[in-house]
This record gives sequence, C-alpha cells and structure tokens, in this order.
Amino acid sequence: MPEQPAALVRLQRHLHHTRLLGSISSALYYDQNTVMPAGGAAWRGEQLALLASQLHARQSSTEYTDLLAAAESTLPSDAPPPLRRNLQLLRLDLERQRCLDPALVQALALAQSRGNALWQEARRADDFAAFAPGLSELLQLRREQASQLAAAEPVARSVWEILAQPFEPDISKAQLDALFTPLKTVLPKLLERLAPAPPPGAAGSTAELPEELQERLCSQLLQSWGYDPSRCQRSRSAHPFSCTLGPADYRITTRVVPGQPFSAFLATAHEWGHSLYEQGLPRSDDHYFPWPLGEATSMGVHESQSLFWECRVARGRACAERWYPRFRDGLGADPWGNAAQFWRQLNPLQPGLIRVEADELSYGLHIVLRYELELALLEQEMPVAELPAAWNRRMQELLGIQPASDAEGCLQDIHWAEGLFGYFPSYALGHLISAQLAETLEAEIGAIETLVAAGEEAVLQAWLARHVWGLGRSVNGAELVERVSGRPLSAAPFLGYLEHKIERLLEAG
Repeated sequence: MPEQPAALVRLQRHLHHTRLLGSISSALYYDQNTVMPAGGAAWRGEQLALLASQLHARQSSTEYTDLLAAAESTLPSDAPPPLRRNLQLLRLDLERQRCLDPALVQALALAQSRGNALWQEARRADDFAAFAPGLSELLQLRREQASQLAAAEPVARSVWEILAQPFEPDISKAQLDALFTPLKTVLPKLLERLAPAPPPGAAGSTAELPEELQERLCSQLLQSWGYDPSRCQRSRSAHPFSCTLGPADYRITTRVVPGQPFSAFLATAHEWGHSLYEQGLPRSDDHYFPWPLGEATSMGVHESQSLFWECRVARGRACAERWYPRFRDGLGADPWGNAAQFWRQLNPLQPGLIRVEADELSYGLHIVLRYELELALLEQEMPVAELPAAWNRRMQELLGIQPASDAEGCLQDIHWAEGLFGYFPSYALGHLISAQLAETLEAEIGAIETLVAAGEEAVLQAWLARHVWGLGRSVNGAELVERVSGRPLSAAPFLGYLEHKIERLLEAG
C-alpha cells in the first residue's frame, strides 16, 4: 500500500480525536438512558453541553479547516474514489458546522438534555403541560439552527428539510409526498378490509410472559443471530435504541412492557438489526473509523435493516414456527394452541396507539401523523399547546382510534424531547427500502422464509453485508436502493408485500 501524504495523516489524526470525543458523548447518553439516576439529569446536561461545544469547536476550527484544505490540495491525481468521497463529505460537514453559532450549539445540547428529563417525568405523570415549555424551547432553537445552516445548503430547502438532512441526506418534502401519498391512500383501505376479520385469540394476546422468560428468549435470539458478547452489550431503557460507542463496542437496549408479551422479543430483533448494520459498515479497524464512509448511509437505510430483522424475519411464519416451542415450553402452558396462531399473535394487524408496538400495516400511518405534525409545529406556526388535540384528531382520521391520555398519545416518543425533528419519516422509508431490498435478495438467493426455516440467517446477513452494509456513505438512501434493486424507490413493493401477508394471515385464521 502506498504511503499516505503527510497532510492526510494529520487530518486523520485530528478526525480520530474528534471521534473519541463523540464516543464519550455517546457513552454518557447511553448511561443517561439506562442506569443514570434521575437526579443526575442536570449535571449530565452540563457534561453533554460541554462536549457538544468542544466537538463543534474541533469540527469548525481554523486548524481543522486548514488540515482539510491541505489534504484536498495534496490529494494525488490517482487517489481512489472512496478517499475522494470521504473528503467531499468532510467538506460538506465542515461548511455546515462553520455556519453554526457556538452559543447555539451549547444551548441546544442543554435543551436536549433538559427536554429528555422533562419528557420522562411528563410521560410518567401524563402531564403534557409540564413538557410543553421544553418542546417550545427546542422548536425555537431548531428553527434558529435551520436558519444558520441554510447558507451551507447546496439548494434552497425549507426549515424541516434542513433539519432532516443529517438523517436523510438530500430528502425533500416533494419526495416524501410522492412516497407517502400511496400509504395514506392504500393503508386505511387495507385496515378496513381487515376490520371484519376476527382478531387473534384473546388468550394468546393477553398471555403474560414472566420477565425472566422474556429476557432469556431475547438472549437466545441474539445468540442465534451472531451476538458477540466481547463486542456487544444489551441493557434496559425506557425507549429501545441502538448506539455505537467505538469500532468494537456496540450497544442495544430493550424493554419489557406489561401486557405486551412479544414486545421485548421484537424490540430485540429490531435493535439488533440496527447493530448488525453498524457492525457491517466499512470500519475495518481503528484506523478507518474516523472517515465518513464508515458511517450509515441514512437513517432510512438504517431503519430498513432493523425492520428487515423485526418484520421480515422475526414476525415471519418460519421464525414463528421455530420459536413457538421455546415460548410454549418456557411458559409451561400453551395459550396459542399451535404455531399458526402463535404467528398470528406476532402479527395482530390491528391499529394500536403506540408506534413502537405497531404492526407493519398501521406503522406507516403513525409516521405520516408525526411528519404532518412536525411540519405544522416547525413551518405552519401551530402552537405547542394545540399538539395533543391535533394528535388525537389526526389519529382518529388515519387509524380510527384515539388515545385516552397524552402518555399514550403525543408524549409516547422520545424524539421531540431531544429536538430530533426530521427523523420520523426515516422510519417509514425504512419499511419501503426493506421491502424493495428484500425483493432483490429473494430473487438472488431464494425466499427469506426458506432460509429462516433452515436456520440460515447468516446467509441473509452475508447478502446484506455485500450489497448494503459495505456501502457506508458512498451513496445516499435513494441511490443505494436504485443501485441494489435497479429501480427507484417506490411504495409499491411494500404495499404488495403487505397485501400478500394479509392474505396468508387471514388463511391462518
């Protein structure tokens, strides 16, 4: 391998130190959401704000600007395309960082930590009014952030579109409207079609699995899907999530929900899908970890991987038939009766109030709801005080149900409490991307159900590693889908998959 130019080595060293600071911030966030006592929230907020300020300073400093410029100017003419792409991405990120006022960066970090703490207490107490001031502050700060970032955008974008760029590069409201309109049109009709069908057996749906059994089943699932305890850790949190703290340190969290016997199992599959993607990104060692190509393509692609493992695999008929005996024997009873009914319980296909517990059919409508409300809050001057009523009204229109409390309504998600506006559409895009990638996968290596029935999940992982995970940030989400499948992203594969699954579930009784 030819020796790298000195300027590139110096840049890489700077990026490595920046990544170390970022991983410290991630570790503090992980601790905050798993084991930190509530009394530590204020101090944790100051810690995270300090790190955010230091990170911003490093990412926008004159020293870093000069290092990047030197690396760009001394780049050999025969430099490989991945290196050129890395420098392009670094330049784009630098220009965005330089647009931001350091005082705003610190204020945002404090507001995010404060919003997290306010949300957790407000959700426990079902008290939206207690959370409203924190949400108002985050909305104001994010609008200011979008105003500052606008100067670095290559094309004119709205406030919401600018805030969405870190999650879904190059996304626009027009693109989302084209993809979401079929969901808003077709999904309610599919729900109406299911309405006359009898729901899954009451006994199975209300079976209480002991917490210890749920924990054991989650551990067994991870072990069967390649969990390596020397590199991975699973903990508990109020809201399941996945994060990467280093090139050999991958964390996921899950939760046990009373009255939701499959929640922990499915959340484990979902979060492990995220972690598998992280572990498969092009990060061969510490040396490569700082480069942008070692990061996720987009959150839509990230979600496609978690939804693939949760929905296409864990909720699939073959997986249900393999795991049914373990659930039955661990419980010491059989509230389901047979594997077919157990599979039905894993796929209730009934509108529910909680997004993270939603089935594949109604999930997209949950995202449409949140996307529309984000636009109203950020760009249409909807007062924060009107959010609960607007949420309940639109929930009724889209899903035919209304929450009895704000805790199971507009307070259920952590995202707005952390100012993550622009994130939610990636969840729905994940379903669309997963379906289109799955079509291509099956055309090349055979039916997913057949492979899962044979216990060959590793074959699925190998295909995804070759075609999806290894691309990193070399392309955006839409480009990745077109490269892998040969056609632009569309809602059609996902809707076709749902229609076929509904037919099979109805046949299963």
